[in-house]
Amino acid sequence: MAQPAHMASAWPDEPTPLALGTAPVPEYGSGSLADLLPTIAAGLDVPGFEHRIAELTPADRNCVFLIDGLGWEQIKAHPDEAPYLTSLLGGSRGGSGRPITAGFPATTATSLASVGTGRPPGEHGLPGYTVRDPAVGELMNQLRWKPWTPPHVWQPYPTVFQLADAAGVHTAQVSSPTFRETPLTKVALSGGTFHGRLTGEERMDLAAEQLAAGDRSLVYTYYSEVDGSGHRFGVDSDAWRGQLMCVDRLVQRLADQLPPRTALYVTADHGMIDIPFDEQSRIDFDEDWELRAGVALLGGEGRARHVYAVPGAEADVLACWREVLGEQFWVASRDEAIAAGWFGPAIDERVHGRIGDVVAAAHDDVIITASVNEPNESAMVGVHGSMTPVEQLVPLLEVRT
Repeated sequence: MAQPAHMASAWPDEPTPLALGTAPVPEYGSGSLADLLPTIAAGLDVPGFEHRIAELTPADRNCVFLIDGLGWEQIKAHPDEAPYLTSLLGGSRGGSGRPITAGFPATTATSLASVGTGRPPGEHGLPGYTVRDPAVGELMNQLRWKPWTPPHVWQPYPTVFQLADAAGVHTAQVSSPTFRETPLTKVALSGGTFHGRLTGEERMDLAAEQLAAGDRSLVYTYYSEVDGSGHRFGVDSDAWRGQLMCVDRLVQRLADQLPPRTALYVTADHGMIDIPFDEQSRIDFDEDWELRAGVALLGGEGRARHVYAVPGAEADVLACWREVLGEQFWVASRDEAIAAGWFGPAIDERVHGRIGDVVAAAHDDVIITASVNEPNESAMVGVHGSMTPVEQLVPLLEVRT
């Protein structure tokens, strides 16, 4: 797969097992989801922001349309189902699109927090699907926000939307009504006004209206059904292709209504990969005594695991996980993952203990399930989370008027 020159060295075609240095660390600071809104805000003259993504030029009105689960490689692989999105790709097709990186792990709660705060996971503090809350010693699901944790204690930074709104930019989110009051929305996407609409068509129409409502505007809109179909049926299914066709029409519907002086950016929170249902591809933690030995809590998700050891067993758990999984996963201690930049260039003190004593990221077509404790997640066909291109690379497609 052709990559922009500045990304080529970061994404080896053949990663070397056991060598942490070969893990393709996200492009924090210049080409990740955490850099998109700060770049837009800098172009709107919002104080405190700088231009991070070199290719983006300022616009008076800006819309970010985030399609949950639609990775760069999925668009490239389905030109017939997504003709409009395909027309926005770079290369011979004539578009100016490029891939950016989601951040690690490539999962919804982490990515949405990176988008909304403009900060990598090590700063905003949502470094996985489930992570340990050091204050209570239990796993906290950061997508469903269970068990309850005070949102602005867990993630204290203001969002880019809040700062843009305070600077006089007309700011709005257009999404499903069910997301209006969720803790994740509050800590990651709040600021300005929230407009709940049930259908994708209604969201596109209202997003266009909100863009035109200000001389300077920042509008965010969201579509989740591509991700849902991928999890249930896989990205090789007719149901998933049908959702891709639907969202392709939605993007074109919004693009056709953009007011003057607008930049529309289409992106995603992660890609997705289908994993076969066999013992070689799905390693069941709940049935594997070696992997369970010395482990107090298993967090994260199948392709990006946070492993929390019984006190004193950290080194033994790391050695065991490397021995059992080192040919299929990048396996790092907490300190190694932090030093390698997996979660960003800096880690806030409050976030340190949320990261596993051991972090395991898949580079082969394999996941670690937990059939007893995670029955729903273990039954998913399409999954994501790791640093492979199919999961990590998300589109940055642009339409301007």
